[in-house]
Amino acid sequence: MTDERRIPMVDLQKEFQRLKPKIMKEVEEVLGSGRYILGPKCFAFEQRLKAYVGTNHAVGVANGTDALYLALRALNIGPKDEVITTPFTFFASGETIAEVGAKPVFVDINADSYNIDPNKIEEAITPRTKAIIVVHLFGKGADMKEIMKIANKHQLRVIEDACQAIGTEEGGKRAGSIGDIGCFSFFPSKNLGAFGDAGMIVTNNDVLYEKVQELRNHGSKTKYHHRFIGINSRLDELQAAMLLVKLDYLDLFLYKRKKIAKRYTEKLSSYVKTPAEGKGRAHTYHQYCIELKERDHLAKLLDEQGISSEIYYPVPLHLQEAFQYLCYQKGDFPISEKVSKHILALPISPELSDSLQDKIIASVQRFVHGS
Repeated sequence: MTDERRIPMVDLQKEFQRLKPKIMKEVEEVLGSGRYILGPKCFAFEQRLKAYVGTNHAVGVANGTDALYLALRALNIGPKDEVITTPFTFFASGETIAEVGAKPVFVDINADSYNIDPNKIEEAITPRTKAIIVVHLFGKGADMKEIMKIANKHQLRVIEDACQAIGTEEGGKRAGSIGDIGCFSFFPSKNLGAFGDAGMIVTNNDVLYEKVQELRNHGSKTKYHHRFIGINSRLDELQAAMLLVKLDYLDLFLYKRKKIAKRYTEKLSSYVKTPAEGKGRAHTYHQYCIELKERDHLAKLLDEQGISSEIYYPVPLHLQEAFQYLCYQKGDFPISEKVSKHILALPISPELSDSLQDKIIASVQRFVHGS
């Protein structure tokens, strides 16, 4: 089926058409200003986002991966250190630990939330453990209350990988505001997506804020004077300007996603495993993922019917070739491995109509009935 007739995972074209007049106005304003790097739009977006998340500080960076890397650097994590995280996540969550010279230490997930299981964290802590990277996967809030208890008990720093979870709340606090540092990605398909790569670091810690500001700008606070070896990771004005427009619609987008997710769950929970909401921890549905044994066959059927789907994630981090040097084996994290074989993401987008969603639901139901 041609792309024009496919149901996409996220309909970015339709979203752009809806916001086009405001976005183009912002773009023209930036282009006419002559300020393209670390200008007023970037500053304004930092101020707006820190208010939205509920932190004292925000620093715009080039992407979510850089946000994680810079967070680790700001916390002085490096060679001989260990950082605990989940093996069931996007590669960047583990990659950045290795990039700073530290050792990724994986802990299996909870089968319902897909997030790191707090009950398994303490057994992975060693004298070299310095931090935990907590991933709020698919927009589902991790159990930060228990994780923070463990971190405080063992004097560990906590980085929230909230790249998929902007707007997710736990106990009245938004993802990214609970640990030492929060990291966000504004990759185009995210719930708040830019028109290219973009990211943000948030924190309540004044010292960390100052250090991240310098690290993102070649380790420099004063022009041509460098206190640290940093990197070039600055949120450009065009992305910041467009994100300012989309931020006004974020809560509406999240409301629509939750409404679509609720409808999916009502129609599909008798057929496949559907996402668990959980008490006290919201879900903002960056992805809506189901589980079934015949996942690959369903994905093929949906594709033939012009319905997009994606597998997040087919290979857990501990089984990735790049991490062979860690000497993990198949079977070390059975829940992550099982989920990776059964999980499938269905289209979810604020622009998804009831009629298109009905087509997706009917296709899944027919498949399960016939399998």
